[in-house]
Amino acid sequence: MAQSHKVPGPVRNLRPVRKRDEPVRLTRIYTRGGDAGLTSLGDGSRIAKTDPRVEAIGQVDELNSVLGWALAAEPNATLARIQNELFDVGADLSVPLAEEGERLRVTQESVDRLEAECDEANAALEPLKSFVLPGGNEAASRLYLARAICRRAERRVLAVPETNPLAAIYLNRLSDLLFILARAANGGDEVLWRPGGLSAKRSLE
Repeated sequence: MAQSHKVPGPVRNLRPVRKRDEPVRLTRIYTRGGDAGLTSLGDGSRIAKTDPRVEAIGQVDELNSVLGWALAAEPNATLARIQNELFDVGADLSVPLAEEGERLRVTQESVDRLEAECDEANAALEPLKSFVLPGGNEAASRLYLARAICRRAERRVLAVPETNPLAAIYLNRLSDLLFILARAANGGDEVLWRPGGLSAKRSLE
């Protein structure tokens, strides 16, 4: 009696789909998947590592690393929370806005929270009489550097099509908060910009 043979069908991925708020599990750090100059986005698509979207995600990653450096100088619960939120920003950028379905996106609530924190921190500072030169003590200097990187990340995000507009707005408000926190870290001991520098001083003498 002849035996029947079934033609194997396509192999299905039976792994459960990761929930939206479920942490990512990394079993291996290197994968060799990017050796050809490509990387995967959050929707599984492959793009060049030189793509503006990847550049924007990288800038957000650099910002997050500098915030960790700033926290090493002076612990701050707000910045610790923001470090987690910056991973949310990266996740948002990793999936083009046109993609359907439930995706992790920056929300207006996150922007509003940053604005409230800016107002609260700024209320305790003296009004500005001129632009402030970045620097001062260790904690403030690291925050000023983080602010500059945050501005660069914002510009990179604005250059990417099909992105959530709130991602760039979030980074804009964050740069303002970092500036305010840098001023606060200096405790009022600030160096103000003097237009013309030494030449202006000489003209007044």
